[in-house]
Amino acid sequence: MTYQISDLDEFGWNTFLTSQLETSDFEQSIPVRVIAVHRGAINIIGPGIDVSIPPYQADPDDIETRTTVGDWLLVDVETHRPTRLLQRHSLFKRRAAGTGRDTQLIAANVDTLFIVTSCNHDFNIARLERYLAMAHEAQVTPIIILTKSDLSDNSESFAKQAYGLQSVSMVETINALDPREVERLFPWCSIGQTVALVGSSGVGKSTLINTLTGGAHIETQEIREDDAKGRHTTTGRALHSMPSGGWLIDTPGMRELQLTDVQSGIDEVFSDIVELARSCRFSTCQHDTEPGCAVTAAIKTGELETDRLKRWRKLIAEDAYNTESLAERRTRDKTFGKMVKRVMKDKKHFNGS
Repeated sequence: MTYQISDLDEFGWNTFLTSQLETSDFEQSIPVRVIAVHRGAINIIGPGIDVSIPPYQADPDDIETRTTVGDWLLVDVETHRPTRLLQRHSLFKRRAAGTGRDTQLIAANVDTLFIVTSCNHDFNIARLERYLAMAHEAQVTPIIILTKSDLSDNSESFAKQAYGLQSVSMVETINALDPREVERLFPWCSIGQTVALVGSSGVGKSTLINTLTGGAHIETQEIREDDAKGRHTTTGRALHSMPSGGWLIDTPGMRELQLTDVQSGIDEVFSDIVELARSCRFSTCQHDTEPGCAVTAAIKTGELETDRLKRWRKLIAEDAYNTESLAERRTRDKTFGKMVKRVMKDKKHFNGS
């Protein structure tokens, strides 16, 4: 089987990926893209290829070498056996939901992130900041999409709040059911472009996907009338082609988006606090009661909101905890355990004396 690099353009290929190929790669292998990941298989597509193969992980000890939706693999032309995972130009990940500390890969090789929320009670500044931190860490362009504008009498107020967030340069307010309004998103959905959607359940992601893809037949459900919350619909990530020429990755509604390894992304979203902290008297300032703290001074003058500082502190602490390696956690826990034993021993000795 022979192919040209240009044959890959329709699947989202770009020069970054071409730079990773060697002449020998063209002899027995072909690049393919992962469009879906299941428990026991992955779906791949490419020129003349549309099959399922066993899951691939280059290094069993490294979670980030496991394939995820949007990845590019080199596979054998005849057997379709994967031989190499190509380097990603972007990767979204999070700490897996639950009590474990595993990392979950979400999507790879994304150019633009559509952060979808709705013009109702689902609109949540803290959640948007989480998504923005994830986007900036991956160096992916974030676009906030406000849906259900046709059901709101105050969509302009939601858009103003979204624009008020640090690092936000584009907000689109649309009725996801109206193809003419959705066309405003086409500049990010052209040939060779890959878009991912994130957002909580019930904000209209499935409706938006159906409109963008010309009818991908993603199941949709009504929101609950009592609290405007959505019922979870999508159950797995998948890559969909769009008539505009691009590719769209859907992600299930993330009820528990635990950030991990996104320090620079948080710094981008909270750049105002980071800049203030540089003026603190002490480099180790905790921005609490220390003298000469520029952050608490900004709180007093009204330059900085207390709630925003609290949200920053929460994300910083969460990211540090989730990013901590297993070895570091064991060392910390062992040190803490020794300290407790020492305190108890000293207390016993004191009481017995």
